[in-house]
Amino acid sequence: MSESVAPVIRPRLVLGIDTSCDDTGVGVVELAPDGSVRVRSNRIWSQTVHAQYGGVMPELASREHVERIAQIAAEALDEAGHTLGDLDAVAATSGPGLVGALLVGLMYGKGVAQALDVPFYAAHHLEGHIFAAASEAELRAPYLALVVSGGHTHLFDVPRSGEYVLVGATKDDAAGEAFDKVARLAGLGYPGGPAISEAATRGDPDAVAFKVPLQGQKGFDFSFSGLKTAALLAHRAGAAPEDLAASFQQMAVRTLVNTTLRAAEATGRATVVVSGGVAANAALRAAFQATGLRVVFPGRGLNTDNGAMIALAGAAALHEGRAASSLSEGAVAYAPLATA
Repeated sequence: MSESVAPVIRPRLVLGIDTSCDDTGVGVVELAPDGSVRVRSNRIWSQTVHAQYGGVMPELASREHVERIAQIAAEALDEAGHTLGDLDAVAATSGPGLVGALLVGLMYGKGVAQALDVPFYAAHHLEGHIFAAASEAELRAPYLALVVSGGHTHLFDVPRSGEYVLVGATKDDAAGEAFDKVARLAGLGYPGGPAISEAATRGDPDAVAFKVPLQGQKGFDFSFSGLKTAALLAHRAGAAPEDLAASFQQMAVRTLVNTTLRAAEATGRATVVVSGGVAANAALRAAFQATGLRVVFPGRGLNTDNGAMIALAGAAALHEGRAASSLSEGAVAYAPLATA
């Protein structure tokens, strides 16, 4: 009598799409039966047309997404070694973001899911940023999550998977937005994050005396408009661009790290996820790693907006058995992540 052989359960494949702003991102993630994930591909088309305007032009962004999304999706699947027919689920960002841009990826994702008859998940952009860190380590609640980018500076407590409590946010500019504006006034180029980081290596971080924002606050909010104004005044007073970059970066990093550290102490969290475009900043990473907390950053290429992070969020929803989204799900410009 032959022995029965246990069936082999293959990993499931999730396609993720993000067109929330000016990057067309498509990624493929492999979800193992035990819930572990592996990024198989992550293709991004970064639009350059906006550099001449010093910021993103929504209509131009939408048009470029339309022109590029099919090509980027094909490249992502090819890199992963799969075809559309191999997919088990599709996830696409539904918000927050530029509505016209979001609609491109959202409708493309719905179309693929409907054609294949597989689950479709409308993903929250900030949850995608948080789950980008799952590419490097298992995310097991509870933990704190700092999402810091050009459009967002939010600090969440995550007591349980899928539950997000907003404990702090910027009162004005997002950190990445402040980096862009300071880089522009100092003539360092766009985008400002990499420009500030590079120039700071040649400057004196103590050359410009920035005041600590929201010093003495009891909460865990952030503010960058004062730093931006102080940078403008220092620039007019003749501060060297490299010194301005180094001094601004030092205070911005100190603000982000110290506020998050206080929140960790108040909530008792020992793990902090730091994600978003600004999380690629070397000075920020070094400062967080010196805190003694378990700090998890996204893997290479997953800090800025991308499709793999949305695929990771979709994989988590699939593994946890969450209900698929309706194909009538619309794009939303403003969508709070906090659930409590």
